[in-house]
Amino acid sequence: MLSKKIKKEVLTFQKYEILEHFVYRKISHHIKNPANKRILEQISKDELKHYHFWKKHSGIEIKPSKLKRGFYYLVSKILGITFAIKIMIKREQKAQKHYKDISEKIPGVKKLIADEKRHEQHLINMFDEERLHYTGAIVVGLNDALVELTGALAGFTLALGNTHLIALVGSIIGITTGLSAGASQYLETETEKGTEKKPFKAAVYTGFSYILTSLFLIFPFFIFINFYLALGITLFNAFLVILFFSFYLSVVKDFSFKRRFLHMALIGFGVAILAFGIGFLVRKFLGVEI
Repeated sequence: MLSKKIKKEVLTFQKYEILEHFVYRKISHHIKNPANKRILEQISKDELKHYHFWKKHSGIEIKPSKLKRGFYYLVSKILGITFAIKIMIKREQKAQKHYKDISEKIPGVKKLIADEKRHEQHLINMFDEERLHYTGAIVVGLNDALVELTGALAGFTLALGNTHLIALVGSIIGITTGLSAGASQYLETETEKGTEKKPFKAAVYTGFSYILTSLFLIFPFFIFINFYLALGITLFNAFLVILFFSFYLSVVKDFSFKRRFLHMALIGFGVAILAFGIGFLVRKFLGVEI
């Protein structure tokens, strides 16, 4: 007879096993690589077996959360299958610690732990998602936009002192520099040897990430009249971009989140502070008034 505490844990494990069964199965339907597809289908079946294992001990039927199923599928479509799966792997790693706590009280749990570790190894090694080949190109576009546009907008804020003018100049710079960054990435990729990246796709990823980030940083200047308020929101938007992309890279590339975040934040906001000071000096000593 299981204690209330252990039974509660069993129900939690059961809930996640059935969720992962449906998520892996749904994702497998959209995998083109036959080998990867078979692995995901097999893992989905294993998760269902694990669900029935826990159900035997809980005696309760559980239906997966439609909201969570939809969330993981949506994440896989927007941020990539690798990102969605690695998020689930991190949850599985936490579950394995709890498995060990009750492995002595429920026979067969150790086999489940071995299965979960096997799943993790398969999933880490199997995926060679195309978009991950272009992560470097995205980083280039995003980093450049954060550093250049955040700095430029901070400088324009004091030098120009007009939100609509700042938005106009910033948009021109953001779009033209984004196209230039894409063209540079095209030429750089074209000269690389032994790479699977296609020059045109690399250019599109770089240019698109630059322009999209630029517009996200600039839009407060289209909305607000107070240029200090607009700049404050722009800096907050830059913080959000750095936070999100640092987390994304820490998941799909196993980078240190803290190190990546601090690196990007120090450079981006350091340049913004410097540019703000330059804008102040330009307006004060050159007498520029608009």
